[in-house]
Amino acid sequence: MRKDESEARRVEKLTRITDVLVERIDRLEAGRGSAWSMFQAAVALEQEVEARTRELEQALADLSERNRELAVARAAAEEANRSKTRFLRAASHDLLQPLSAAKLFLSALTDSPLDDFQSELAQRLSGAFDSVEELMHAVLDISRLDSQRIEFQRKPVDLAALFRRLAIEYAPMAESKGLRLSFVPSSAVVESDPVFLRRIAQNLISNAIKYTDSGGVLVGVRRRAGQAWIEVRDTGIGIAAEDRTRVFDEFQRIARDGGAPGMGLGLSIVRRACAKLGHPIAMDSTPGRGTVFRIGLPLVEPGVSAGAPGAGRAGPSLRGRVALVVENDDAMRRAYELLLGDRLGMVARVAGATTEALAMMGDEPPDVVIADYNLNNDDTGLRSIESLRRAAGLPVPAILVTARRDPDIGRACMAMAVPMLEKPLRPEELQAVLQRLLG
Repeated sequence: MRKDESEARRVEKLTRITDVLVERIDRLEAGRGSAWSMFQAAVALEQEVEARTRELEQALADLSERNRELAVARAAAEEANRSKTRFLRAASHDLLQPLSAAKLFLSALTDSPLDDFQSELAQRLSGAFDSVEELMHAVLDISRLDSQRIEFQRKPVDLAALFRRLAIEYAPMAESKGLRLSFVPSSAVVESDPVFLRRIAQNLISNAIKYTDSGGVLVGVRRRAGQAWIEVRDTGIGIAAEDRTRVFDEFQRIARDGGAPGMGLGLSIVRRACAKLGHPIAMDSTPGRGTVFRIGLPLVEPGVSAGAPGAGRAGPSLRGRVALVVENDDAMRRAYELLLGDRLGMVARVAGATTEALAMMGDEPPDVVIADYNLNNDDTGLRSIESLRRAAGLPVPAILVTARRDPDIGRACMAMAVPMLEKPLRPEELQAVLQRLLG
């Protein structure tokens, strides 16, 4: 009996041992299967990584090739833009020269007795020339503002002087539409490029007049947070909300019956110039009631000298004063003779080059020299002015007339204290500068 019990216990013990061993074997087999699975997964992952690496290397190679192509295309585009700028700069003189002569001839014609029909023709011709001038200036301005090498001449600008000049310039345009054009007096002096600030104001005022049929245009200044904000308000057709962004794009005009003359470039120039100069722009408009544009300008401390090119109050009579004109174009020389002699009562002596002007001056210096920048045989108006002043032994007052928008010419004029006028030349502008110089 005891032997059977002992055998039973031994069998039970062996059974437990066997169960434990089987359990361990099962665990080992399970672990071995998991390790194999992990190994297989690692191999598959490595293959996937290699495939993705090859794809990435190919993508990087493609991207590098695209970048090279883009770099070549960008270089070609920049060179094309530089070529366009150089062409427009070189061609501007030849483009604006005949237009300037035509406007001076037309000014002389309007000063002569005309019947009603002839007066109407003269007015229509004047309007056509103004449109051509506006378009050419717009194209040249956009070309300059798109150039990466543009240089601004920042200096204090007296807004009162600028407003006086703009009032004279745009009064006829407003009167022809029966509109009131008002400028609020201001003593503010701001820092900006005088030429481009004037272009900004010109475009805003011209645009306001074009899109206003009744009422008027008001130009003024508000001082806020250390800035002077030029405001141009009109009682025109207004701008709808969906159009307030696109009006700053090229060739965009607000559609309406009859339309407004122009090519839709004015506000594009305003946006470009303000972006380059760092002047913020704001606009508010109510369709059917009008629009206000605001340009923010940094204020200049009181006491700093300021001015605007060609600005000034009415000066003394020019009658009998001697003007020596250096101009190589026959039509322009004749136009100067008519403008200076017949309209202003001056004595006009015209020469085609520096040497001729020196011989014509002799021992008696003129009251003023008017020289075109582009003369023949590499001669320039600046050289003429310098040579005539040296021969006279006096800083004879002088004016340089040019169609080239070149910052180097502007700097040279500033160094020589010579006002610079751009073509097409406006008779009123030339008269104002002459009166200021000879006053």
